[in-house]
Amino acid sequence: PARLAAGALMAEAAGYDEVNLNVGCPSDRVQSGSFGACLMAEPELVGDCVAAMRAAVAVPVTVKTRIGIDQRDSFEELCRFVTTVAAAGCRSFIVHARKAWLKGLSPRQNRQVPPLRYDVVQQLKAGFPELEVIVNGGITSLAQARQLLDSGLDGAMIGREAYHNPYMLARADRDFYGVDRPIPTRHEILEGFMPYAHRQCAAGTALSSLTRHVLGLFQGVPGARAWRRQLSELAPRRSRDPALILEAAQHIRPALAEPA
Repeated sequence: PARLAAGALMAEAAGYDEVNLNVGCPSDRVQSGSFGACLMAEPELVGDCVAAMRAAVAVPVTVKTRIGIDQRDSFEELCRFVTTVAAAGCRSFIVHARKAWLKGLSPRQNRQVPPLRYDVVQQLKAGFPELEVIVNGGITSLAQARQLLDSGLDGAMIGREAYHNPYMLARADRDFYGVDRPIPTRHEILEGFMPYAHRQCAAGTALSSLTRHVLGLFQGVPGARAWRRQLSELAPRRSRDPALILEAAQHIRPALAEPA
């Protein structure tokens, strides 16, 4: 708890709006350090950690968790965990709607093999209406997120899909928050990225460290494979040349990358 409190202070000083304690990661390395999903078996300790963090900072402290671990996956066990941690002051829970197997499955398999149980997260919200309950896991579209919100949940966290297909978020501000502004095209987003790329390369950042995060920008658009291939193959060799980004984008016809 004391070390987490110190870490929370560092996050607050850096300007973050929230500090989240991840009690959902099932990897062996995480378990060996006694953090991640294995902490679901120790709700009192998680409560102590949350209490120490909340005492140290003014920003919210939230918890991300699974719906259970190993054979400890009953709804009663989940409720006990949430009740204990909420008593320590946590008001917001991000719930990955899968259980985690701490032995026998890799972290990747733990994101795919245990079945998604959105119904358990919905039941949790119904049982704790005073808490903010945000669902996570397997959400691949804004339409799916909307359906989950309409079921009574407070939020939907989109993880890997937002990374591999970031343009899916282009309409989020308009559709969810009522922001009235034009939806940018993928090419306009890339043009906005270029000044940052030039600054970073001039400061010594390898181009591949930048391009790896935009490989999915043209996901689903004709020419996307050639875009990804050119960046992946040439960025390590042209490590200070951001012009490569626009060269690779020439594989994409602008008209095909406009908002649908």
